[in-house]
Amino acid sequence: MKNWMKFGAGVAVVAISGLTFANAQSHGHMVHGGGMHLHDEVTMPGLLGENASPEESAELALMFRKFDTITREVENLPDGIRTVTRSTDQEVMDALVSHSVGMIDRVGQKDDPKIRIQSPTLDVFFLHGDEIQSVVEMTDDGLVVIQTSENPELVAALQTHAAEVTDMADRGMAAVHDMMMEQGRGH
Repeated sequence: MKNWMKFGAGVAVVAISGLTFANAQSHGHMVHGGGMHLHDEVTMPGLLGENASPEESAELALMFRKFDTITREVENLPDGIRTVTRSTDQEVMDALVSHSVGMIDRVGQKDDPKIRIQSPTLDVFFLHGDEIQSVVEMTDDGLVVIQTSENPELVAALQTHAAEVTDMADRGMAAVHDMMMEQGRGH
């Protein structure tokens, strides 16, 4: 059975597999010893944000802990992306759906969670989120997300972010650590 949603600017309530998500979900920050401690893979404080709920951070932590259950396919489109994401673990799949729907809603509302380890690629989303059209569909193949825009800067950011998420699905927190070191945001 297929369930689908379309997101334009401001659409916030969607249904997938009988569940309704009215609020986006995200992340926060934790100070330890006077500074940010990002590499604690037990408590994962880097997944917290200034504008994120504990539930959003918990979803991210679950996905990072069980990243090896996640697979993704990405197709770059002339005006955006098409992704298919799945997990062999139902709890992780539920978190993937909730996180994806929540973040798409946040982007449409320009409501940045400001997560410490968040990729700078997302900055353009939160500035111009109302220019992204999103279709989310739960199929037998997994969670299908199609995002498009007429803004070339957003198209490039969508494609870059899709590759970043795929890297995280393939390598977990190691992908985040490498990205932060490349950007000079490491220890």
